[in-house]
Amino acid sequence: MIAEALDTGKPPVRMRSEAVRRMLSDGRDLKAEMLAEHHLSVGGMDMKRRVIASLVFLAPWTVLVLMAQTQKEVPARAVERIQKEVRHEILMLPYFGVFDNITYKVEGYKVTLMGQVTRPPLKSDAGNVVKRIEGVEQVDNQIEVLPPSPTDDQLRLALYRAIYGFPALERYAMPVIKPIRIIVKNGQVTLEGVVDSEADKNMANIRANGVSGVFSVTNNLVVAKSK
Repeated sequence: MIAEALDTGKPPVRMRSEAVRRMLSDGRDLKAEMLAEHHLSVGGMDMKRRVIASLVFLAPWTVLVLMAQTQKEVPARAVERIQKEVRHEILMLPYFGVFDNITYKVEGYKVTLMGQVTRPPLKSDAGNVVKRIEGVEQVDNQIEVLPPSPTDDQLRLALYRAIYGFPALERYAMPVIKPIRIIVKNGQVTLEGVVDSEADKNMANIRANGVSGVFSVTNNLVVAKSK
């Protein structure tokens, strides 16, 4: 038989049976390996899903923790001190005049600047001096720079004479920092600041409305509380 196998070029039956057994054994091993890999893959996917689910669950809590850490509790004294220093620094600005109005809001260690100014450098100067105040960590400079206009400039001068030159309101012209702020934008007038009485507030409004070329007047003057 072996001779026949040699003559025919075919392997003996015993050799063929052993080869078949090896193939079957190899097939079982390969299948076992494939099943093992499948289980590992499924296990890995399950692990990934569990990790992702845990991250999704923990994400909101992580954000809340970070927000709680960033939102520092600011003592009331610190806020009050910052408010006073911001006001002082603004009033000390060299080019801060009667035709400018700068307001501010203090939220913890953040300061927001608002209002209107006639000169671009005044906006940047205000932001720079406030940044240097001890304790201030952030400055949001929302100050509006009014557009240049010769017509508005003429109205500003006329409004100044009409209000501060009126006998009943002359005393408001005495301080270096004028308490009645005259804001003009495209012929629209806004009065900001503080006066002593409701009568003075109404008089300033009447005087402003009497200026030729004024389109409208918004009177935001506040009456100071009597002590």
